[in-house]
Amino acid sequence: MRALLWVVGVVAGVLILLGLLLEAVRWLIIIGVIALVIVIVWAFIKGRQTVQHHSQRR
Repeated sequence: MRALLWVVGVVAGVLILLGLLLEAVRWLIIIGVIALVIVIVWAFIKGRQTVQHHSQRR
């Protein structure tokens, strides 16, 4: 009986940790996608500024 309680406890703990890990991974993916979009937009803006500076110098 005690062994069964230990097994149920360990399985429950693993499931809880797995759920937290998957939730953390989901949030990390969301944060990574947001950061990627910000970097792409920033690079686009910097690229346009560089092109405008070049055209103004001529």
